[in-house]
Amino acid sequence: MPKAIRVHAYGGPEVMRYEEVAVADPGPGQIRVRQTAIGVNFIDIYFRSGAYKMPALPFTLGKEGAGAVVAVGEGVTDFRVGERVAYAGASGTYAEEVVVDAAGVVHVPEGIADETAAAMMLKGLTAQYLLRQTYRVEPGDTILFHAAAGGVGLIATQWAKHLGATVIGTVGSPEKAELAKQHGCDHVILYRDEDFVARVREITGGKGVPVVYDGVGKATFPASLDCLRPRGLLASFGSASGPIEAFDLGLLAAKGSLYVTRPTLFSHTATRAGLDAMAADLFEVVRSGAVKIPIHARAKLADAAQVHRDLAGRQTTGATVMTP
Repeated sequence: MPKAIRVHAYGGPEVMRYEEVAVADPGPGQIRVRQTAIGVNFIDIYFRSGAYKMPALPFTLGKEGAGAVVAVGEGVTDFRVGERVAYAGASGTYAEEVVVDAAGVVHVPEGIADETAAAMMLKGLTAQYLLRQTYRVEPGDTILFHAAAGGVGLIATQWAKHLGATVIGTVGSPEKAELAKQHGCDHVILYRDEDFVARVREITGGKGVPVVYDGVGKATFPASLDCLRPRGLLASFGSASGPIEAFDLGLLAAKGSLYVTRPTLFSHTATRAGLDAMAADLFEVVRSGAVKIPIHARAKLADAAQVHRDLAGRQTTGATVMTP
C-alpha cells in the first residue's frame, strides 16, 4: 500500500505521520499519479498548524508535485497513462501516489525535469501572475520584492530582470543577500539591519517604486506603503511573518492614492485557459534559461517533519523538493 504524510491533529511538525494510506481510483475528471517529486511550500505549514483548516481530519498535506499518470477517470481526454504531469493546486501531494483533478494538471514539456517541475509550479505560477498580471512589469521599471532569496523571490527576481526591470530585494542575512544578487537583484537590503524605506527612497531618488511585492506580511506592513510612488500598488501575496491586521483605508489616501491587492494563485488558475497560458509562460522562461529554478534542499518524504522545521525557521532559500 502506498505511503503518505498524514496529519491527525493540528500542531507542530511532530504531528506529521508517515504511514500507509489507501489511494482511491480516479473519479470522473480525475487522474491518478505516481509521484516522482513533491514540492514544499510555506502554505503547507499553515494547513499543518491549523491556521488554515481542512474539511476533516486526518488529511494528507501538500499542494504541489510531479510524476507519471497511472490511471485516468471517466471523461478525461487530455491525459493518458504514462504521460509526465505536474500541478500546484492539488490536495494531498505529500504521498507516493495521489488522485488529482485533471483541470488543475499540466503536461511537463521535454527539457523540464520532474524535480524542476515540482519545485516551480506553485512558486513559478505565483511569480507569473505577480509580474505579468497583478502589475505588469515593463522595461525600465524599478520594483521592490520582499524576501528576495525565498522560493518565489529567487524565481521572480530573475524573471523581473529578464523583463528589463531594476530589482530591489530585501533579505534577512548576508548569505541570502549574496544569493539574491546572483539571481538578479540589483540592490539588496538587509531589512533587519537597514531601514528599507529609506534605502528604497535613496535608490529611486526619492520617487518610490510603482509596485511592492510582499509575501512577508505583518513585519513589512505598513512600511511597504512608504516605498510606493503616488498611485503605486502593494501586492500582498503571503504572510510568512503573520497576517496583516485590519488597517485604516485612509492610509492609502494619505500616502498618495495607493492601491493594495491580496491576490491568490487559485483565482488566476481557475480556468483551463488561464492555467495553460500561465504554465506555458513559465515553462518558456525556464526552458530558455532566462529563469533557473534553484533547488537548495532535497529530502525524503519520510523526513517531512524536519523539512517543515527548516522552512518555519526560515533556514531555507529557493525550493525544497521531497522524493517518495
